[in-house]
Amino acid sequence: MFGPSLFRRDIHVRAFKVAMVVGCILATINHGDALLANAMTTSGWLKVLLTFCVPYCVSWYSAVKTDPANIP
Repeated sequence: MFGPSLFRRDIHVRAFKVAMVVGCILATINHGDALLANAMTTSGWLKVLLTFCVPYCVSWYSAVKTDPANIP
């Protein structure tokens, strides 16, 4: 389904970089008030973690799907 680009390091590194930038922006928008008030709970930190996972997954998936090596 995904072919040879499933484990390509460059795709994972690029997805990680995108997740760091986009995740920081989204975490600030969604949780900035709780971060500044020092009122983060365990569930809040879990939500922040998921905030970073979503752009990573989207970036990784789109890079893998558009890689010409995966198109039959």
